Amino acid sequence: MARHSDLPLKGDAASRFLPWLVALMVFLISVAVAAALVLDQVAGSWDHDVAGTVTVQVAPIGGDDGETLTEARMKAAATAIAREYGVKAVRPLDKKQTLALLEPWLGSSDVIKDLPLPRLIDVTIDSDLSLDLSAMNERIAGQVPGASLDDHRVWLSRLIKLSRTVEGLAIFTVAMIGFVTSATIVYATRTSMAVHKETIEVLHLIGAHDDYIARQFADRAFGLGLLGGLIGMALTVPTLSAIGWAAQRLEGGFLPHIGLNIFGFVILAILPGAAAVLVMMTARFTVHRTLARMP
Repeated sequence: MARHSDLPLKGDAASRFLPWLVALMVFLISVAVAAALVLDQVAGSWDHDVAGTVTVQVAPIGGDDGETLTEARMKAAATAIAREYGVKAVRPLDKKQTLALLEPWLGSSDVIKDLPLPRLIDVTIDSDLSLDLSAMNERIAGQVPGASLDDHRVWLSRLIKLSRTVEGLAIFTVAMIGFVTSATIVYATRTSMAVHKETIEVLHLIGAHDDYIARQFADRAFGLGLLGGLIGMALTVPTLSAIGWAAQRLEGGFLPHIGLNIFGFVILAILPGAAAVLVMMTARFTVHRTLARMP
């Protein structure tokens, strides 16, 4: 299916290093794209889970009657927060539910069960309203001693901003890898044209157009680029699988499910073909520009 070529391009040095250059490019871009997609998914999950939610902590009371007094304080705090403007739902968590939240971090040891843990109340607020949570905290603390409102959106929003920054850095890395690869292909194509300068001049003398010559370089570059893209993807699959296996041990608790969705797999699947097209177009453009400058 390959087109006939009047240029002996198979013996070029580019035939040896170009596939590995493209393979490295595809590998690095695949890892960077996967990281950006996963970070976007995690940040979106955090943003969705945190929007419109706050937590009320009730300090435990020690002593023989501590559990009973703590339960009474929990009910009083739940009643107080339910009367606040903008509160849509109040869900007190019992001790078992609190231990279940701590289990991914501290384990299920019997020692933890005996610790005087603060009790939690999950509160859903209207995210469309601009509520003064500091004033709400003061009112709840005044009505129920030991109760405090934790607006975790402040520190979690900073964490989301950090993940967005890293995501932007990954996208910038992809652009830089593409630029450096294109510059290398330009240099390799010009070198190959210099090697075959006499053959190119003969083709010009017998009536060959610039597009005919450029197409031969582009076809050869596409084949080498596609080969390199497939090699790079073959290196990417086990690497991402190993990273995904290691990430599964961090899931639960603070981190949501870490993995690529269908859109992410589609993006990775088209990278070898996209890399081959980039190599082909760069080689074709370089040949046209170089031939235009030749006398």
